[in-house]
Amino acid sequence: MSIKVNFQLDAKGFSCPMPIVKTKKAMAELVDGQILEVLATDKGSKADLAVWAETVGHQYIGTLEEENVLKHYIRKCSNDMLDEKMFEHTIELEQVTKRGGLILDVREEVEFAFGHIEGAKSIPMGELEARLSELDKEQEIYIICRTGKRSDLAAQRLSAHGFAKVYNVLPGMTSWKGTLIKNI
Repeated sequence: MSIKVNFQLDAKGFSCPMPIVKTKKAMAELVDGQILEVLATDKGSKADLAVWAETVGHQYIGTLEEENVLKHYIRKCSNDMLDEKMFEHTIELEQVTKRGGLILDVREEVEFAFGHIEGAKSIPMGELEARLSELDKEQEIYIICRTGKRSDLAAQRLSAHGFAKVYNVLPGMTSWKGTLIKNI
């Protein structure tokens, strides 16, 4: 099946946040109504790009997978009045283990398995909506990912669902200097 698109972006081989960064740049070149096809190999891009598109006001149409390549389709929508907003409540990475609360790791399962902060709960970004019932709205939740981009989107999503004690952890796991727990 061939889908007509206006522009194709090759983001294969890149991991978060690069597919989002490259998509954001490509979308700026399109006019309203045009369709962007993003080729990616990062499994996390499926949830990342869908949430990003919704956050900035574009239409995430869907994803097809062919031979381990994800083909994401995004329609540019007028977002003159929408700036990409960053989640306002952040916490520094070093502070996370010094406070009570839940560390919520929204990276993919394989990323979590290869190294995470002791006591962290794994809910990959793509499963977050379906697993909200596993989280306590009264508990402080510190959301972490690899770089801070997915966790920002996850924090916005939880906040929209009535979670008031949510913090995006900056920077992400790429800067973690403490002990890593591995499940492999």
